[in-house]
Amino acid sequence: MSKLEPRRRKVKILATTGPACTDPEILRDLFLAGADAFRVNMSHGEHSVHATTIAAIRALEEEFQRPISILADLQGPKLRVGAFADGRATIPHGGAFTLDSDDTPGDATRVQLPHPEILSVVEEGQRLLINDGKIRLRIKKIDGDKVHCVAEVGGVISDRKGVNVPDAEIPIPALTEKDRRDLAFAVDQGVDWIGLSFVQRPDDLAEARKLMGGHGALIAKIEKPQAIKRLDEIIELSDGIMVARGDLGVELNPEEVPPLQKKIVNATRLTGKPVIVATQMLESMIESPAPTRAEVSDVANAVYDGADAVMLSAETAAGDWPEEAVMMMDSIARQVERDELYRTRVRLLDTPPDPTTADALANACMRIADTVNLNAIAVFTSSGSSARRVARERPAVPVMVMTPTMTTARRVALLWGAHPVSTKDIGSFEEMVGKGKRMALRHGFGGTGSRIAILAGVPFGQAGATNLVHVVTLSGDELDDHAD
Repeated sequence: MSKLEPRRRKVKILATTGPACTDPEILRDLFLAGADAFRVNMSHGEHSVHATTIAAIRALEEEFQRPISILADLQGPKLRVGAFADGRATIPHGGAFTLDSDDTPGDATRVQLPHPEILSVVEEGQRLLINDGKIRLRIKKIDGDKVHCVAEVGGVISDRKGVNVPDAEIPIPALTEKDRRDLAFAVDQGVDWIGLSFVQRPDDLAEARKLMGGHGALIAKIEKPQAIKRLDEIIELSDGIMVARGDLGVELNPEEVPPLQKKIVNATRLTGKPVIVATQMLESMIESPAPTRAEVSDVANAVYDGADAVMLSAETAAGDWPEEAVMMMDSIARQVERDELYRTRVRLLDTPPDPTTADALANACMRIADTVNLNAIAVFTSSGSSARRVARERPAVPVMVMTPTMTTARRVALLWGAHPVSTKDIGSFEEMVGKGKRMALRHGFGGTGSRIAILAGVPFGQAGATNLVHVVTLSGDELDDHAD
């Protein structure tokens, strides 16, 4: 077993796997550089390649005895135009352009839109965005299955470019046949999180839940304007949220995305569920060993906002500098968290406890850490619920999450400030105190004379029974040969 010191960083780094890091040694380098969790993008690559990647991540977990979270990110529906006679065409600015159901190859005046569900719901005055918003059409007239538009922004359009419909709710499910196959594969591989794309309404989560069969946790990706309208319901029905700024930025004006990002982060934080800020965070590091100052500020703002995790996409999946991208994100996060104003900023969001004993004690742990010189808060939990309650308060010290369930340990690895430890269950108060001390010493959370707060529930082993907080002092004798 290799020795790895605690990160000492509260925000987590989620790194996307891909061609740039198929080698297990590169994955190891990313983990050592600071990646706490890995995203497997199901939009690209074969199942056999993903299975090899997942096995390599689990080998790292075994080597370092550190639970690692794996997120399988489903592709979702892809809406595209048809083909062109010459492979491409140029739509002039202000020019007329028609989308229809005719599969005849297109030209500079029209092309097929092979999605009757779009043709049936769009209305005059609405927008259609093509090729990530590079071409912007405005609907002027609808004549049966012909949608006549004017190009507010023209340009080159080529075969099967993507279409975004920001002003209408599209009556298609969030899961395609490919997604169902990918989800079954991910469940079989034992991944910890499933990322659901194209979420427009709370009902979109139901089928994914059913297919997951109780395995893994569900992250709703907020990338459609329609999801914003029912955000609270979607958060309630999910286990976590991803701010998928790529598609969100295509369908909205750029200046609308930053305040929405803060709104989504805050709304999710209030529930104690993890929230990930994703897409284009260090985009220039796909090709450059250094980010722009704007990108550094972007990452820093997400950390100041108290996001649970920040994500690297193509930077680690296909970039030239994957390890450097993780190191840079780690360095930015550490610098922010050293800022004397960080604790104040991250707690600007008021997270009042619910009127339950568990919430009151989680809030008390945060207050104790502010008042007493604690090194960590040790949480005994089976489901991870207590850990989420404590992390929601954004305490000043790390949260050492001790659980007998590896599934829970891996899942909380994505949680702000959490240091998961897979350990045997406890059966008595004395065993709780002894194990809490031993694990704090073993995992580098203080030495002789250090203090930790322990949060647990009596009777032990009963889910939802959190009713005890106890402050103890480490003596150094607890590292004797106890099996844990």
